[in-house]
Amino acid sequence: MPKNHARKKALADLKDELAIKHACAIALLDHPDADERETLERYLAEYVDINTYREAVDYLAQQKNDPRNQLLCDRCGWTNGMVCPECAKGCGCENECTGWRHEEMRAATGDYDEDDNRYGCQECGAGGGDPYGECCCYEDDEDQAA
Repeated sequence: MPKNHARKKALADLKDELAIKHACAIALLDHPDADERETLERYLAEYVDINTYREAVDYLAQQKNDPRNQLLCDRCGWTNGMVCPECAKGCGCENECTGWRHEEMRAATGDYDEDDNRYGCQECGAGGGDPYGECCCYEDDEDQAA
């Protein structure tokens, strides 16, 4: 009895939360893959044009079959849609590439190496690859001691 009651409550919660019909809630609750189920729930909650379990499953299949979403590199996790046309490897493993895609990903993740001077000062931009470009944003310790 408690197991059946918990299932009814879970179905009611899904129907209320996602505004779906009873049959869709049952299909979603019985979906075999937990990760896919979570994705399907997200689709039903966030996408206005996806209103049924079947529409969510079809969209998920479409996303999986899209060549841009296929994994390019197992190590860094970049997909074919993220490929960098400016470097030899084309993926996020290439740390020396200063191409626009790598810059875009570094900016999105905040993955800047503090010791790496290729990008220069983040405030004034001085020093980015130029050995003579000096950042003057902060006072030197020597100036304060005098």
